[in-house]
Amino acid sequence: MARRDRSPRSRDAPVPPDTPPAELFRLGAVPGATPGKWISLWRERMPRTRLELVEISPASQRDQLVAGSVDAALVRLPIDKTDLHAIPLYDEVPVVVFSSDSALSVAEELTPEDLAGEVLIVPEDDVLRVTAPGTLEPRFVTPTDTKAAVELAAAGVGILVVPMSLARLHHRKDVTYRTLAGGPTSSIALAWVAERTTPEVEAFVGIVRGRSTRSSRS
Repeated sequence: MARRDRSPRSRDAPVPPDTPPAELFRLGAVPGATPGKWISLWRERMPRTRLELVEISPASQRDQLVAGSVDAALVRLPIDKTDLHAIPLYDEVPVVVFSSDSALSVAEELTPEDLAGEVLIVPEDDVLRVTAPGTLEPRFVTPTDTKAAVELAAAGVGILVVPMSLARLHHRKDVTYRTLAGGPTSSIALAWVAERTTPEVEAFVGIVRGRSTRSSRS
């Protein structure tokens, strides 16, 4: 007669408790990134985990992730993806920012050739690295950031080229902007350290990808 198996059945084994959600999820965001709608969805779906938005710069975005200062971040590409996961989200068109009384405002759209003879201001935090044949180099100190560069453009001493979100972020009544046809785009991505793919990171990935609360991860 076969010996009866007296080992406890798996269904009788104690089930380990679910890991409680983290109390805080830190989301980094470069200037111009617009995570508002995703944050609203997060608050609906993850009410037990507070989301803290942390402003980071493109120059420090990778360091902030690696150091653990943020759990995930909306970054500007390119970024060194070593040990990181990065999901491209959207591209931004480039625009030319200039004084509102500039002759450039007559056109609905500009080309690099339209910028010939203009002083091209390139701030230290520039993210596009635009070169336009025929533009002039400034004879003043390079501004440290985009905000200072916009102030110079408002004074009529030059123009600058930035992603549209930055033009909107630093909008003033005395400046305007036009799309630069054929100019370089700037891409925003969601990035995080691969070995720190926590349930909270996975939840935010699902939100930005448009998954519903009942969707699978596939």
